[in-house]
Amino acid sequence: MSEIERVAEPYVGEVMLQCHAQMFDFRHTNAIVVSGAALNPCGHMLLSTGGGWYFHVAVRKGPPRYMREPGYARYLKDHGKRQLRRTPVRVPEPEAAHRKLEELLGKPWSWWVVPNNCASFVEDVVQAGGSKAGLYFNCPTSERFQ
Repeated sequence: MSEIERVAEPYVGEVMLQCHAQMFDFRHTNAIVVSGAALNPCGHMLLSTGGGWYFHVAVRKGPPRYMREPGYARYLKDHGKRQLRRTPVRVPEPEAAHRKLEELLGKPWSWWVVPNNCASFVEDVVQAGGSKAGLYFNCPTSERFQ
């Protein structure tokens, strides 16, 4: 198959190859729930910080990904997803959340469906920042992130 015949893969975001120069704005943090794939009734969860930054685990084994606002729109379109909910999350210790996010962005994430999934990624970051928010069953479409 030639390069021209290859079909482009659906967009999942970028791998962050170096630390971001400024701290992400955790004063405007949201847990975002989007619709899931046909075999995923729980949907998918992403972390959003102020300034139009989005973070999530997108592959079974690999580093988490980031997107800016246009990338998020492309991600939704490429995967036929829609945003179901955007829940504000209070993060009292933004520096600690930032350090945790940088740590997680720099190493592979092993996705295990319900445990260690997209929701637990978001929980790990915001809880490192002093939030008590999370999900009990790790199924974003069936419960509120609180």
